[in-house]
Amino acid sequence: MKLDPKTPSGPLEEKWNRHLKDIKLVSPNNKRKHKVIVVGTGLAGASAAASLAELGYNVQTFCIQDSARRAHSIAAQGGINAAKNYQNDGDSVWRLFYDTIKGGDYRSRESNVYRLAENSNHIIDQAVAQGVPFGREYGGLLDNRSFGGAQVSRTFYSRGQTGQQLLLGAYQAMMKMVHAGKIESFTRHEMLDLVVVNGKARGIITRDLVSGTINKYEADAVVLCTGGYGNVFYLSTNAKNSNVTAAWRCHKRGAAFANPCYVQIHPTCIPVSGDYQSKLTLMSESLRNDGRVWVPRDKDDKRHPNEIPEEERYYYLEERYPSFGNLVPRDVASRNAKMVTDEGLGVGETGLAVYLDFRDAINRDGEDTIRARYGNLFDMYTNITDENPYKQPMRIFPAVHYTMGGLWVDYNLMSNIPGLFVAGEANFSDHGANRLGASALMQGLSDGYFIIPYTVGNYIAEEELPKVSVDDEAFAAAAKDSQDQLDRLLSVKGNKTVIEFHRELGKIMWDKVGISRSKEGLESAIEEIRALREDFWQNVRVPGEASYYNKYLEFAARVADFFELAELMAIDALDRDESCGCHLRDEYQTEEGEALRNDEEYSYVSAWEFLGVNGKLETKLHKEDLNFEFVELKQRSYK
Repeated sequence: MKLDPKTPSGPLEEKWNRHLKDIKLVSPNNKRKHKVIVVGTGLAGASAAASLAELGYNVQTFCIQDSARRAHSIAAQGGINAAKNYQNDGDSVWRLFYDTIKGGDYRSRESNVYRLAENSNHIIDQAVAQGVPFGREYGGLLDNRSFGGAQVSRTFYSRGQTGQQLLLGAYQAMMKMVHAGKIESFTRHEMLDLVVVNGKARGIITRDLVSGTINKYEADAVVLCTGGYGNVFYLSTNAKNSNVTAAWRCHKRGAAFANPCYVQIHPTCIPVSGDYQSKLTLMSESLRNDGRVWVPRDKDDKRHPNEIPEEERYYYLEERYPSFGNLVPRDVASRNAKMVTDEGLGVGETGLAVYLDFRDAINRDGEDTIRARYGNLFDMYTNITDENPYKQPMRIFPAVHYTMGGLWVDYNLMSNIPGLFVAGEANFSDHGANRLGASALMQGLSDGYFIIPYTVGNYIAEEELPKVSVDDEAFAAAAKDSQDQLDRLLSVKGNKTVIEFHRELGKIMWDKVGISRSKEGLESAIEEIRALREDFWQNVRVPGEASYYNKYLEFAARVADFFELAELMAIDALDRDESCGCHLRDEYQTEEGEALRNDEEYSYVSAWEFLGVNGKLETKLHKEDLNFEFVELKQRSYK
């Protein structure tokens, strides 16, 4: 397997523009002769599909939801970063680039991250033109707020609904082309396999989730925009339908899976309340602008939080990180929450929570101001907990949120399988070992609106793409493989439900591949995952049939893929003998408990090749060296 990142030469600030000058084009008359499949219709997928269709390509889109508007992108609350510098507080494209590189703990490509920072300003202009209702200051300029890992205000927002509003903009752009006949939209279809013909991605296999039929679709290129794999932990902030299946099936067809162990734990979630919860609810990072995080100094202090005086409160982030305070990056905030709860300072019935307190902000700015900024988030908290955050502190705790790993892609967002492009959270490319808050929406829209339309065209112009038919042998073989796995799941007829297996897998992952990891814990996790996977294939019970609507079968197939991914995540974490960003190995920490990198040995992207599953996952590591020409590698500090 060859991993060529195809990074353009020249100064960092000129790489993308130079690349655009060299990109080959497809003439308007020829674009209508080519078809592109886009899998997933969240921010990355909808924007890519709309842009490609506007250019003249024939596009087919596929999503598992009943509408593109239900993509998990709607769950992003707090905002989207851009280097507009409206506040005149010293922001710039370079500073956004540097904050992102530093926030990712120097484990991402400089060229990709700089391009993301460059595109950020174009994204805001695009969204405003679409009518996205960003918050505005009294004078009319778009408003900003701060997010973790930055000392400037660069996060544009639409109250606590930023992802939803941005998705509506992309969705409208996509539906315009659906109605124009340039996009054929397939909802409630799940991608089950990638079809590779003569070494190139030429189509997909899907299952109609309503009728159960297996379908074959051919194209000249496939763009995968199916999001992240956080639900491998069972409990996460992801929508329950979010899964890894499309990406994992591409991996099994030869696409390298990069940095799977990089999983972001978000510090600001409503804590677990019972053994049978199905998911967790995110409280936006934007709340850390005005909310102060604390725990009682005395672990035996069981008083109501409003009764604990100021001097007996431990504002641990403000004390440990005076420069950034409550706005340290997510990995730092999450690890510190775990540390104080491990010390017995946690609050609530389980002791697995800390306080997020708005008392001072309300006293300073007034309740009406706080309500205007965060009202819908406060309402959500009240609905779930039956507590009033205007009158007492919220209780929060870290939870699995975003995955920085994903399919490996080069500078053109193409995987090592020619013709398979990967955009948004499904790829690994821009965030390194930790994503800065408000950068997920930025990456999805940058990939979809401003990169994929160029690079897919360049691929089509360069490659010989003879016509293929869904009647070809490769399509028949892939469709048979998909049907065989579904039949195998239905034939087990064991005595445990899919949810029971998924919950057990999630516990192993959270306990041993979660906020912190150790050599001993990871080795144990690998053995436990293998044993549980074997039990799954012998004892899972999937009722019903494959030939109609069957949610049990959908979930069973996704959990089967999670079992294989989980082992790879643990293998990747065990292989990386260092700590970086969200990947904290207990053995590699500074005296103050911060992540301790090993740049001499581990300054690379881990890209794994699938070789098979025979009792254990058989895989091979390939390394893409990370070369830093424009920033100095140094220990992260937010103090």
